[in-house]
Amino acid sequence: MAENEIPEELEDGFSEDELFEHHRVVCDPGQSLMRIDKFLMSRIQYATRSRIQYGIEIDSVKVNDKSTKASYKVRPGDVITISLPHPPREDVLIPEDIPLDIVYEDDQILIVNKKPGMVVHPAHGNWTGTLVNALAYHFENLPTHVNGKIRPGLIHRIDKDTSGLLVIAKTDYAMTFMAKQFADHSIERTYYAICWGVPDPKSGTIKNYLGRSTKDRKLVTTYENEEDGKLAITHYKTLAAYHYVALIQCNLETGRTHQIRAHMKSIGHSLFNDMSYGGNSVVKGTVTGKYKQFVENCFKLLPRQALHAKTLGFIHPTTKEKMQFDSELPADMQAVLDKWERYVGEEK
Repeated sequence: MAENEIPEELEDGFSEDELFEHHRVVCDPGQSLMRIDKFLMSRIQYATRSRIQYGIEIDSVKVNDKSTKASYKVRPGDVITISLPHPPREDVLIPEDIPLDIVYEDDQILIVNKKPGMVVHPAHGNWTGTLVNALAYHFENLPTHVNGKIRPGLIHRIDKDTSGLLVIAKTDYAMTFMAKQFADHSIERTYYAICWGVPDPKSGTIKNYLGRSTKDRKLVTTYENEEDGKLAITHYKTLAAYHYVALIQCNLETGRTHQIRAHMKSIGHSLFNDMSYGGNSVVKGTVTGKYKQFVENCFKLLPRQALHAKTLGFIHPTTKEKMQFDSELPADMQAVLDKWERYVGEEK
């Protein structure tokens, strides 16, 4: 949702007969073959083999959205979900042994490089498998956000399918100190993105108001006055142009829900493969033939919006020194850029 701030919860409705996802486990690439009941016992706290087998019998356990058997042996990449007819309690957080890519750590803060596909905190539809579940497992007594939600250490967030850097507070003092920097917009945040087309001018500032779309509450749209939204300012710069797409750098002066994604769409340059904001189809170039197939192959390489939180700069809570962290462009975005570079080069 937000590029960097914890937003209001979405007003998602649901019917009484809907099943609610309580657990979601993605098998690691190196996962060895193992019976699913034994596997889930090792991944879900307080689970017993008999309860897992019963859940399989009543079809509450699915593998890759399909029914399964207790004898099924999990494989690398399998997505296992356990769903029940009532929503999980929001005041219960299940610690989960999920690996974290920790870039930096001291007694006050953590810097985590979040992989794409990981939700930052539990919410409707994603109660497990989140960054917060992982933090609860690896660290004890992390402070809770001031809004009362059980989100240990969490000061800001990025979208599920956005990769990149997040700062986590390890103490109440660090939580308060860092939260003020976000509120004051003094945090330095640089994002890299691939957008459709080449912006004209190649650098500039997008300034307007962002608010919930009247057509879809999960999305935001731009408005011209403050009665309809909150002020949002994005500075962008084109780093490389490939005729049909461009690699851009975005620096946020504010941190609104879906700010970069909505802003780039507003100037006609939706992010590449951004399903929510119109970037998951051919926006520039012909819609048939080899070119269309090339674009679809790129989508397969990068099955998400092409957005990465690359750098993060702030004042340390106790040393008061300026700290700056940088991350490499993730492999999926780099692979797509390499393909576009070769494709445009062959056209010349």
